[in-house]
Amino acid sequence: MISYAAEDAAPASLPAAKIVVIDDHPLVCAALTHTLRAAMPEGAVVTTVSTLDTLEGALAQRPDLDLALLDLNMPGARGFSSLILLRGQRPELPVIVISANDHPRTIMRARQFGAAGFLSKSGPLSVLLSAIGAVLAGGTWFPRDAAPSSAEDARLAARLSQLTPQQMRVLIGMSNGLLNKQIAHQLHLAENTVKVHVAAVLHKLGCQTRTHAAILVSALDSAEAATAQTQAYGTI
Repeated sequence: MISYAAEDAAPASLPAAKIVVIDDHPLVCAALTHTLRAAMPEGAVVTTVSTLDTLEGALAQRPDLDLALLDLNMPGARGFSSLILLRGQRPELPVIVISANDHPRTIMRARQFGAAGFLSKSGPLSVLLSAIGAVLAGGTWFPRDAAPSSAEDARLAARLSQLTPQQMRVLIGMSNGLLNKQIAHQLHLAENTVKVHVAAVLHKLGCQTRTHAAILVSALDSAEAATAQTQAYGTI
């Protein structure tokens, strides 16, 4: 069990808020929805999203959201790509990452890639509510034992922040070895539009080839896998 930076007991109740829960497990979404509504007697609006494909539409329908709770391991995501995609679409929206992977480096990288908090799925309910209360109040919530910040991750985050959400989706498709035609079908775009996005991605990231771009995206993998990948990234 990891130890958290705040030792305060969970608040008896939370202020009313509009929260989106992004998780592909229906039972997790149902449990979080029940917990949030019970903790917000003044009224909570909880929206659930089970796929990254429907995330953009859900965010567009709720411009007044106060907080996002994000599972990193969404289908179609690559490591921290879902967090970067969400931050690109709604940079003003605070995000708490909720993950079964509470490796210290995963926690640190979530922070460097823009999360306002990190919670282990094995943590107690009191910690969940305290973290949500802290972030809704404008603060952050991270375990004490996060790894030190990484200069490589800072550079990677700065490069990826140049991409639009659609360019980030195209980049993920490239990293998965998809051809332009396949990416176009997956994203419901014209193939020529994908070609334009590919060229823009390579230019913004300073990559000469799709292979170099794929290596860079592989550095988004969490925990121990990222160590080897960021070494490859540093050679680009």
